Amino acid sequence: MNLLDRHYTAPDNVPAHVASPSYQPEEHGIGIVHFGPGAFHRAHQAYYTDKVLSEFGGDWRILAVSLRSTKTVDDLNAQDGRYSLLIKSNDGQNHLNVIGSIAGSEAAVRSTENLFETLASPNTHVLSLTVTEKAYGIDRLSGKVDLNHSDIAHDLVNPDKPIGVIGMIVKGLSLRMKSGLSPFTVLCCDNLPNNGDLVRSGVLDFANQTDEKLAEWISSLGCFPNTMVDRITPAATQDLYDNVADILGVADNLAIETEPFTQWVIEDKFCGPRPCWEKVGALIVDDVAPYEHMKLRMLNGAHSLIAYLGHLHDCKYVRDAMANADISQLVKRHFGAAANTLSPLEGVDFSQYADELTQRFENRNIAHETYQIAMDGTQKLPQRIFAPAVDALNENQALDSFALATAAWMQYCYIGINGHSVKNIAAYPLRDPRETEIADALNGVAQNAEEIQKRLNGLSDFVPVELLNSDEWQRLVALNLRHLLADELALIAEHARS
Repeated sequence: MNLLDRHYTAPDNVPAHVASPSYQPEEHGIGIVHFGPGAFHRAHQAYYTDKVLSEFGGDWRILAVSLRSTKTVDDLNAQDGRYSLLIKSNDGQNHLNVIGSIAGSEAAVRSTENLFETLASPNTHVLSLTVTEKAYGIDRLSGKVDLNHSDIAHDLVNPDKPIGVIGMIVKGLSLRMKSGLSPFTVLCCDNLPNNGDLVRSGVLDFANQTDEKLAEWISSLGCFPNTMVDRITPAATQDLYDNVADILGVADNLAIETEPFTQWVIEDKFCGPRPCWEKVGALIVDDVAPYEHMKLRMLNGAHSLIAYLGHLHDCKYVRDAMANADISQLVKRHFGAAANTLSPLEGVDFSQYADELTQRFENRNIAHETYQIAMDGTQKLPQRIFAPAVDALNENQALDSFALATAAWMQYCYIGINGHSVKNIAAYPLRDPRETEIADALNGVAQNAEEIQKRLNGLSDFVPVELLNSDEWQRLVALNLRHLLADELALIAEHARS
């Protein structure tokens, strides 16, 4: 038995329902190219597409492309694109699906020939992406490509041999223009505000610098829908692999686990055909922004708060942090503070949404590491924490929770660079694209809240000027940081309860 078999029977001692593809994958052609076939893509977009293929058919299988890694590519190809998705509920009821929507996988560092043949094919209609913000090389404020980004710098000089995601998108669109085809839809699924607009801006700027006629064609005909995605997907562990092997009776090097909840909101802006994702649970809407703000500020903002507080209070997983009464109290306060910055959204009760988030975070069967969430803080805090803080400041709303999240990030950075002898915590990698700048700012600095705050406020294009100029914001961040450095989390939580 192997993952290419179509039917599995779970052993009696394993509490799991197992489902294999109800369609013959090889009978369906490729219609989607996806950059970044990591765990989230396989738990989310590939999962939705698998459901479309199961229920409605169509030539919508996926060519998965990794920009840097080769291991996932090799594992996918060894398993003919199949992998298992273990959906774990808080009540212990597990469901395992063998997914068949990925037709093949390519490593761009080895070759891009098949990639560009597929992007130039009239059968390809969507290029989707989950590559994280740092891979794009786009300045969020200007919308222009970052000329100091190594991939951008290389690809502007070598547009026919791109190594970066923007250069590859532009070359793929160029091939279609030259062949007289319509553009493929570029569907960014990364956790970025106005993600489609951002990628469109970067693509047009890059194209303007290499081929103005192409830029005009993309501007006129190209489609870059904004999206909002949500599904908690922890990094895979050996326990997961062992669990899946017990269920299937065969090893799966690509097994991933996730929660039952999943959400995908997509702007109705496509250049051509697309899978009927809305018939399997996705929302196709005119405006994604309200859903995006809700998720970024309530879910992602609370996640960042959990990550920094949890990592420094012996909470390896989100579920452990939610079992800490003080952290749980502060998370619930954050839901309310974030909700207060949102405009009403028809059909959505923010209090109910907060309750759902609490239940999701408390799921004892999901091992989502706080240290995993804590990475890339300088790219996450602006939209998750600073943007709602600015809105709260302008509306004279409470700033405490946003200031606490910022102070927790500052403490996380300080200890990551310098360690902490009293708490016996060794220095650790921040895994942040601006880690070198942070280290330069904090190396050898005394454990003083105001000095740490001053140094990190000095990072360029990071903390909004509205917050830098607010005495109340600066006071609250320093106050919370002093409490955290003094190991007084309980005092902060007590204040939140009052």
